[in-house]
Amino acid sequence: MGLLIFIPAGTVAYWQAWAYLVIFFGSSLLITLYLMRKDPALLRRRVAAGPTKETTLPQRIVMYLASLAFIALLVVPALGHRFDWLVVPAYVELAGDVFVAVCFYVQFLVFKENTFASATVEIARDQRVIATGPYAIIRHPMYAGALLLFIGTPLALGSYCGLVAFFVVLPVLIWRLLDEEKLLANELPGYTDYCARVRWRLIRGIF
Repeated sequence: MGLLIFIPAGTVAYWQAWAYLVIFFGSSLLITLYLMRKDPALLRRRVAAGPTKETTLPQRIVMYLASLAFIALLVVPALGHRFDWLVVPAYVELAGDVFVAVCFYVQFLVFKENTFASATVEIARDQRVIATGPYAIIRHPMYAGALLLFIGTPLALGSYCGLVAFFVVLPVLIWRLLDEEKLLANELPGYTDYCARVRWRLIRGIF
C-alpha cells in the first residue's frame, strides 16, 4: 500500500498518506491481536482471502474488480497530490480519516458478533444465522463498513477525484452481496426468515 501511494505521489512528504496508513495498519493490528486471542478460527477464515480463494467464477470476478478499484482508491489520490488536482481542505481529509477509523470499528463489532464472517463467500459446516449486534440493524454490516473505507480513503488522502473509484466499486460490492445472499438463502437454515425480520441490507431506509 505504501508503494501504491508514495511512488505515484513522487514523494514521502505526504502527511495525509502517513496519517491514513497509521490508522489503517494500527486498526488492522489491533483487530488481529484481538482475534489471535479471542477467535483464532475466525482469523484463519479472514487470512484466506482474495480472488483465488473464491470457489465460484462470479465471486472471483467480483474480487478481482474490487482489488483493482481499491488500488485506484490509493493511486488516484496520490497522483492528485503530485499534480495538485482538486485540493481538498484539511477538515475533509480528517473526516476521511474518521470514516476509515469508523470502518474498522464496525469490522470489529462484526467479528466480535459473528465468528463465521469469512473473507470468502462460503457456508461453514457448523454455521448458523447471526441476528444480534449490528446484524439486528442491517443484514450486511461488514459491507456497510467497507463503504466507509471506500469513501474515506480518497478523502483522507486528499482527493475528490479518487471518489470515482468508489462509484466503480459500489456496484461490484452490491453484486457480491446479492450473490452471497442467494447462497445463504439456499444453504443456510433460517436465513430466509432472518431476511424477513431484517429488511435492509446496507443502509436502513435506502437499501
